[in-house]
Amino acid sequence: MTTGIRDRAYARLSGPPAPRRRAPRVFEASFSAVGIVIGLYFLAISLTPSLLPRAGYAQGLNSGVAFMIGYGLGAGAYALMRFLSVPQARGRVRVALLSVSLALIALQASLAIWRYVGWQNQTRLAFGMEPLSPLVWPVIAIVAVAVAALVLVIARSLRLLFRKADDLFNRWLPRRLAVTLAGVILVAVLWWVLSGAFVNAFFTTSNWIFSGRDLQSNPGDEQPLQPERSGSPASAVDFEHMGRQGRSFVASGPSAEDIDEYTGGGALEPIRAYVGLRSADTLEERAELVLDELQRAGAFDREILVLATVTGTGYLDPAGVDPLEYLWNGDTAIAGVQYSYLPSWISLLADQDVVRETSRVVFRTVHDYWATLPEDDRPQFYLYGLSLGSTGVEAVLSSVDILNEPIDGALMVGPPFINEMHTEITAARDTGTPPWQPVFNQGRTVRFTAEQYGLDAGGTWGPTRLVYLQHGSDPVTWFDGTLAFTSPEWLEPGQRAPDVAETMAWYPIVTMWQVLLDMPAAGSIPEGYGHLYTHRANLDAWAGVTRPEGWDAADADALGEHLRQRAERLDDQRSLLAD
Repeated sequence: MTTGIRDRAYARLSGPPAPRRRAPRVFEASFSAVGIVIGLYFLAISLTPSLLPRAGYAQGLNSGVAFMIGYGLGAGAYALMRFLSVPQARGRVRVALLSVSLALIALQASLAIWRYVGWQNQTRLAFGMEPLSPLVWPVIAIVAVAVAALVLVIARSLRLLFRKADDLFNRWLPRRLAVTLAGVILVAVLWWVLSGAFVNAFFTTSNWIFSGRDLQSNPGDEQPLQPERSGSPASAVDFEHMGRQGRSFVASGPSAEDIDEYTGGGALEPIRAYVGLRSADTLEERAELVLDELQRAGAFDREILVLATVTGTGYLDPAGVDPLEYLWNGDTAIAGVQYSYLPSWISLLADQDVVRETSRVVFRTVHDYWATLPEDDRPQFYLYGLSLGSTGVEAVLSSVDILNEPIDGALMVGPPFINEMHTEITAARDTGTPPWQPVFNQGRTVRFTAEQYGLDAGGTWGPTRLVYLQHGSDPVTWFDGTLAFTSPEWLEPGQRAPDVAETMAWYPIVTMWQVLLDMPAAGSIPEGYGHLYTHRANLDAWAGVTRPEGWDAADADALGEHLRQRAERLDDQRSLLAD
């Protein structure tokens, strides 16, 4: 009898699979009960806090995609169990299990919906933002339903494609083998289309669109007249060829008169050198051109020389460069070279190799000349980069070009998650220090700072000083693909940054999606959070890196307030010009 039972069980497992059910048509209002249950669970946890507050439309996108991820996992798991003939609950048992699961998850979803506005307002008030009204719910619901419906249509269309392929292969092969072979081939083809042809077309189209925008100018940006600026009548760089952000860089910033107004006199005219993509045909020519600009303007006679790696569009943040010019009374030279037309969120994907190569070539060109100058008669040499620019700085710091003639330091602001050196240093940090402000090797060379926290690591800081300025709430820094299946250290007890909500928790897959969705919004919140760094934070970081003589906390407070007020006035002026 035992043998008969075993033979029947073997026959069920090794025999033909259960008959395939008719799949719902692409636009049919028929749904998987298991998928709905798991989808509701994912929807509930999508409402929990993330690194940044979310607007209604962003939350709708978040919840719609999260629901469909859960729905797909639930429906897919159930379909796989049927395909493999796994025994399943049936009849009243199945109804009872689904009912209990649905009731528990519906309760969880209801609580999450009830608490959502409160969760968001805790973060918004901490960031100095206006509180969210419960009237945001219609926006969330409409966007979530629309997004979920769109994802469902796409998923069902792909399933129809896979089924057609299954049926074709099933003419010559057993069903399970046909399904497997068709799935492998179609996945490979879709991967090639999406990661190859589609991605190339996306980047090509984006480059064409944003190269046109690069020809425009920001309101109020006029050709500079000072010979210390690239694009001026004395410069070999054509102002119109510098790109939108390059023109803004040389047309703005404090003049000697602006600095004198604060310091009382004696300021030099700050040197700003910049070369755009259209300024020369090749990278090597652009590097030589920026060196020529630095030589022409007298940059190697200044006290401070900064080689800056720009962001994707060529942007150099005024909050990062203006404080240095005030700090050193204009006795500075700052240079940058454009390498892309793309905004940072696209450039982060498309230009990683380009930014590294640009940084190395430009650095090698300028550094080789600087190294020939007498050591006691040349400027202090520093590197600077914001966001993707910091990736370029790391590329220089890890190269062999600086071994014989080390530079004096570097400031890297908002380092993105692709920065390998940042990741390695954080992982190797001294025991007992948190990932958002680690101490590495007692702070002898590298130190970390944030908006409200200084650079004191307790040890002796050597002659070469490297600083990372980063926020605990910056998703550009803390995104990681491993968030899908691993809880990050920065959410563990005692490791959480002050600007990360205490109510934020880790959930598989959903937390990765939430932090990924935070990245486009990281530059649309008040300064001091996310990916926006204040003048004062940059000022303190530059003071730590460059060590101006006699600098103290009172000086920092006074200049920080002056920079804040000046930035507000300039923002008001730009708003009026834009209107």
